[in-house]
Amino acid sequence: MWILHLLPDTVILWFCNILLLVGTALTVAGFFAHRIPLVWRYQLPFKVLGIALLVLGVYFRGGYAVETEWRERVAEVEAKVAQAAAESKTANDKLEKKSQAKVQVIKEKAVVVKQYIDREVVKYDNTCVIPKEVVKAHNAAAKNEELK
Repeated sequence: MWILHLLPDTVILWFCNILLLVGTALTVAGFFAHRIPLVWRYQLPFKVLGIALLVLGVYFRGGYAVETEWRERVAEVEAKVAQAAAESKTANDKLEKKSQAKVQVIKEKAVVVKQYIDREVVKYDNTCVIPKEVVKAHNAAAKNEELK
């Protein structure tokens, strides 16, 4: 049965149909061979070969039917996967936009905190005491909060 997926579909159908037709013809000839004078001796081989070809034809035809069914299922699943990939791409784009907006807000808050530190540290530059505003600004920067 593994050879079925290697051959083109038309070859498989012709092969199965020929097997079925030849098998039917030999089986019928085997059952009516006793009436033909020179062929009556080959009655049994005709029947056996005809039935064997019929069985093979039906077997290959059924295998081909299963193969086409699986091909359809695979195509169906591939279409669903492609659709899911497209939906995933749009969802990822939305998430990317949201994360970029959050990163932008974080950067803006960092700029505000830096400006605040630059503005307040200048007042206390002559002394070595760490003022409360610097600690407050440092904590706000660590927590990513905006200073008021």
